[in-house]
Amino acid sequence: MRDYDEVTAFLGEWGPFQRLIFFLLSASIIPNGFNSMSIVFLAGTPEHHCRVPASANLSSEWRNYTIPRQMQDGREVPRTCQRYRLAALINFSAQGLVPGRDVNLSQVELEPCLDGWEYSQDTYLTTIITEWNIVCDENWKPPLTTSLFFVGVLLGSFISGQLSDRFGRKIILFVTMAVQTGFSFLQIFSINWEMFTVLFVIVGMGQISNYVVAFILGTEILGKSVRIIFSTLGVCIFFAIGYMLLPLFAYFIRDWRMLLLALTVPGVLCVPLWWVIPESPRWLLSQGRIKEAEDIIQKAAKMNKVTAPVIVFDPSELQEFTSLKQQKGYFPDLFRTRHIAIITFMSLMLWMLVSVSYFGLSLNTPNLHGDVYLNCFLSAAIEVPAYVIAWLLLRNLPRRYIIAGTLFLGGGVLLFIQLVPTEYYFLSIALVMLGKFGITSAFSMLYVFTAELYPTLVRNMAVGAASMSSRVGSIIAPYFVYLGAYDKILPYILMGSLTVLIGIVTLLFPESLGVALPETFEQMQKVKGFRSKKKTSNSTGRENSKVFITAF
Repeated sequence: MRDYDEVTAFLGEWGPFQRLIFFLLSASIIPNGFNSMSIVFLAGTPEHHCRVPASANLSSEWRNYTIPRQMQDGREVPRTCQRYRLAALINFSAQGLVPGRDVNLSQVELEPCLDGWEYSQDTYLTTIITEWNIVCDENWKPPLTTSLFFVGVLLGSFISGQLSDRFGRKIILFVTMAVQTGFSFLQIFSINWEMFTVLFVIVGMGQISNYVVAFILGTEILGKSVRIIFSTLGVCIFFAIGYMLLPLFAYFIRDWRMLLLALTVPGVLCVPLWWVIPESPRWLLSQGRIKEAEDIIQKAAKMNKVTAPVIVFDPSELQEFTSLKQQKGYFPDLFRTRHIAIITFMSLMLWMLVSVSYFGLSLNTPNLHGDVYLNCFLSAAIEVPAYVIAWLLLRNLPRRYIIAGTLFLGGGVLLFIQLVPTEYYFLSIALVMLGKFGITSAFSMLYVFTAELYPTLVRNMAVGAASMSSRVGSIIAPYFVYLGAYDKILPYILMGSLTVLIGIVTLLFPESLGVALPETFEQMQKVKGFRSKKKTSNSTGRENSKVFITAF
């Protein structure tokens, strides 16, 4: 019996066919990069204060004193949600009184912004915030919008794998692209916040589904050696490229509706890929559609200029697709013994807290000093070296030490931000980017590490459960950013502390580098610092050649 990789080995690993699939599938990830963070600019909150009607009978002198002032970041700025009671100011103006001399403004009654707000257009022309006045008493809506987007991501994570197993990788890839692009386009016509948010949830479902299916399709078509690079560098770096394009689009298009329209264009440009990207031959074989799988491999051989056998797939030889019944694992198996339950609990916490810090830093770029567009670009660009460094570290170094080390780096520098004087804002930005570098590196290594800890029976289930935990972290992250409205340093203190804490916990995991992948629960290694009641014959630390696992 031969498996799929042996049967198709004559194609080679890196011919024109593999290169085409690698770059086209990676390029299909680009829209995911800017859609996942587009809320940073769509819901950007410019400086604002209460509007004073032009019809108000106020002298020019009193009109300059309608808004109380407050100190913010070392400078005096107008309050955003209150003004002096307009009726009282009109009365003072009619009497010819002078503000500050005849009237003590600190004793004048305040009132909310009854006539709406005036928004600065220095950074944004329009956003959903300025269009629907989502400020002050309604400032809870922006973080809820972002959280609901990630709820959509969570839902999409559940259904994407099942849909692609049922209907095929290719069709679901392009259907989810259409969902992501189409519903982003419909958001342009939103008439209120509620409509925008509901559509945004659906965009989130399409966004993650597109990512997952492209990932699966690439790993099933590409050979073993290329599969590793595709799953660790290809999709990640092209996601970062899409993320970097977002601030470039937003810089030149500062109206939120036109920005959304521009962000749908790359999705439309992916339509011709339908006639280039093939269905997964592995999936076709699993459905018994051998002739279609044969045709794809024959075309690949022709493109690679190699000679294919007359009959590529003999069903009796393909052990992957035989009808042998395999034992199935269930979710409770992740908690079946004390030490397995401890590893699972620590894994879930690790994924969730790293996700909180990653998305918290990404979404918090508008609150940094300096230019919001430049800060967002830097936050995206720092991910490219982070992914490359993570890939290099995974090749030779112990997993738990490099993950803990990058988490200590990321969390530690975030805690140092509170010590930086306000006037050295460029140093604060540098520390934030260094923190993002460390956390992104750690995040990209979690898939490999988690997959290596669990036995074959529940490996995919364990990675899936951990991934779901990370979605919960992304749902929580906007509220960490929201705390910045009360104290700009507070989000960094919380994220830094949690990142360092989970870095310490990571050191308690068993090491997986150079250890044979466990096939049974008995072969799973024990958590560091926890005594086992009895030793088994499998606990002698047998080592095997290094194995790379890529799982989603």
